[in-house]
Amino acid sequence: MIESTTHRQVQQTFSNQDSCINETAFSQFSETRDPKSYLSSLVKCRNISQVQQVHGQVIVTEQVRDLFIANKVLYAYTFHRALESAAALFSGITQKNPFSWSVMIGGYAKADDYMNCYITFREYMRSGDRPDDYTLPVVIKVCRNIKDLVMGRVLHSVVYKYGFHLYTFVAAALVDMYAKCKAIVEATKVFDEMPKRDLVSWTVMIGACTECGNPEEALDLFDRMREGIVPDKIAMVNVVNASAKLGVMHKAKIVDDYIKKMEFSLDVILGTALIDMHAKCGSIEFAREVFDKMTQRNVISWSTMIAAHGYHGEGSKALDLFHMMLDCGISPNNITFVSVLYACSHSGLVEEACRIHGDVELAEKAAVSLLELQPQNAGHYILLSNIYAKAGKWKEVAKVRELMTHQRIKKIPGWTWIEVDNKIHKFSVGDQTHPLSKEIYEKLKNLREKLEVAGYVPDTNFVLHDIDEELKLGLLHSHSEKLAIAFGLIGTPEGTPIRVTKNLRVCGDCHAFIKFVSLITKRVVVVRDANRFHHFKEGACSCRDYW
Repeated sequence: MIESTTHRQVQQTFSNQDSCINETAFSQFSETRDPKSYLSSLVKCRNISQVQQVHGQVIVTEQVRDLFIANKVLYAYTFHRALESAAALFSGITQKNPFSWSVMIGGYAKADDYMNCYITFREYMRSGDRPDDYTLPVVIKVCRNIKDLVMGRVLHSVVYKYGFHLYTFVAAALVDMYAKCKAIVEATKVFDEMPKRDLVSWTVMIGACTECGNPEEALDLFDRMREGIVPDKIAMVNVVNASAKLGVMHKAKIVDDYIKKMEFSLDVILGTALIDMHAKCGSIEFAREVFDKMTQRNVISWSTMIAAHGYHGEGSKALDLFHMMLDCGISPNNITFVSVLYACSHSGLVEEACRIHGDVELAEKAAVSLLELQPQNAGHYILLSNIYAKAGKWKEVAKVRELMTHQRIKKIPGWTWIEVDNKIHKFSVGDQTHPLSKEIYEKLKNLREKLEVAGYVPDTNFVLHDIDEELKLGLLHSHSEKLAIAFGLIGTPEGTPIRVTKNLRVCGDCHAFIKFVSLITKRVVVVRDANRFHHFKEGACSCRDYW
């Protein structure tokens, strides 16, 4: 089954003086030809030269013809990432079995040699051998890592052809691959068709929904999972991340209570995730409480807490924590420095980005630089478009939008959601789908009249369309955050805080509007937007108009 190797090649195998297996051991191998001896030696090998020496001994004793032993040598090569030696041995195996293919394909995958991984898998399929439930997840994971949706779909068809969609582990790998490729519809379809779902598959699907921007669905899956599966700590980290993305305090409390009930220890990963969740759900106090309780913290834990203070407008506390981190001997990384800079900018401790100050030329240069760094980030195109629109440069706006179309970049629609009576209500600009739309618009009209008496003046510069002023006012008055806040005033008790979340940056006019709302209604309004938290109280915002 194995092609012969020349005597010279065998001699070269033994030429390395660093080998720990001496000639006496070799002569013993030659005499006994005991396969167990080779397997034992392979396990003890600590470097490539030692593997090569065992390989040479296997050739001399002709044990290399034993496919079982040849496969073990092949595995040893791939384990030490000696892919050239592995490939040479692999090509000499004339009658490969599924283990041979799996080892070689897995070796390329582990070494991030994706092209050869694909090529070898293709040869495997052409060989006529039936793929196994080990090799398929390995190649599916490669598609996941490089976000190769085309190849992923091909593998999906192979999975169905051979009936592996009934194997929980293979199906879970497909769900994970589709999620990383942002194909949530296909991920959901695979998950729904699984005959049996274990803890791993539930965890993967929850992470998939979170990854694809559907944290509400992820938390619904968490509720469904608990009907028959007990989550472990890894699953809970995914659930905590989903809650953090949703940004709803009621859901965060349910998740936090469950973790306490299950008595999960606050290790670095879970503890850091909880800090992020509480902070993004509006409670910087709970976030700091978790941080202070953690017995072990790494640089990510410190950076997350620093960032949390920053986007809650507590720049001084963020800087204090940064110095505390240094005193504890923790070396900051890039994330730490970014967190500190954000904390400073969000608190007005450094001079703010030029768009607010109206420096169009400088803002344009900054936005263009961002586009060069991240050409697929839709937010950068929107930023540049908004800069031109505010300056009345409508031809440039059209060029940016044309570029977005050419690059197939889609503008993210704006949404604002609010939790009332433990239910989430979502609003878009000009939304009239809510059952209480009539009451919401009436409330907004009455509120606007009171605010204008108090000094609020709508700023139509933030309606970035080339239309007349009357239409601009209409669009401005129905921004999603205004609708959500009006509903909050209707649906929550007097004197209680109103908490809303927006997936994009809050516009300047809405920011001014909410400041007046907090003054007139005597209500605290907490707004989480794409950049930070804004705590509005008595006509002022915690950001001090830096965001």
